[in-house]
Amino acid sequence: MDQVYSGAGFAVPQVFPDGNVDLAVIRDISLRAEQLGYDSLWTQERIIGPSVSLEPLALLSYLAAVTEKVRLGVSVLVLPLRSPPQLAKTLATLDVLSEGRLIVGVGLGGSDKDAPAYGFESGRRVRRFNEALEFMDAFWKNQIVEYEGELYNLLGGSMAPKPIQKPRPPVWFGARAEAAIKRAAKYGDGWMGPGSSSADDFKESVAMLRDALDAEGRDPASYPVSKRVYVAIDDDADRAERRLADWFGHHYGNADMASRVSIWGSADHCYEQIDAIIDAGAEHFLLNPVFDYDEHLDALRRYIRP
Repeated sequence: MDQVYSGAGFAVPQVFPDGNVDLAVIRDISLRAEQLGYDSLWTQERIIGPSVSLEPLALLSYLAAVTEKVRLGVSVLVLPLRSPPQLAKTLATLDVLSEGRLIVGVGLGGSDKDAPAYGFESGRRVRRFNEALEFMDAFWKNQIVEYEGELYNLLGGSMAPKPIQKPRPPVWFGARAEAAIKRAAKYGDGWMGPGSSSADDFKESVAMLRDALDAEGRDPASYPVSKRVYVAIDDDADRAERRLADWFGHHYGNADMASRVSIWGSADHCYEQIDAIIDAGAEHFLLNPVFDYDEHLDALRRYIRP
């Protein structure tokens, strides 16, 4: 499939603060998003913590079974905390099960404090990230794997099945720091700005990315630029802010974060803020409401592109 996307994706219900995982809601919202024309459905990763949040790749496997054509993405996997062979196999399987609809989002992660819980020593996150991506590429692209790194080694191994998409499923980098954006331009197939960045911050990052793409000799027209947008449409802006704060408090343990990173209020106000992000350089959105999913599917249809 084409690796250039324009339009709007939708974050599926994944976090359930009341503790009751509702499969019917996940299925119904996913199917309706597909029917309305959203181009992709997205999950996110949060493994350790009190949030009642489904594992992202297992959830994508479920979505692959209940949908038919919408693309399926994760934004983002914290790559330094994953086993490259296991992850390469899982993602190849997902691409096969979805018949080539997978988008793989990867990131460095905010810190390395949880590394020992995954069996890694703290430190060397960038090295683990770079080698993990190289190692997974070796599994996806080669019949016989010959890989020698500082951290990972395999001589004469193999893995099947290969992904449907060639040479690999599109890998979008979640990146904010300059060094990470340069890595995205060098090794990635697309870039996704974080939900925590303002329109002005995003604009600066897009300019940085375009400079980095130019330095790598890559065509910006074939490199998707996306952004996660936490959004809460409600004519009662105070109520919307409270509900966002409750969700962010549950999921991230930081209720105050909601007012710093989200867009909320009336539909017209939210449209104005989202349009500003388009003006800043977004070619694609990962629209991420955290409540009233059905209502948001309808309210945000204006960002669907044929």
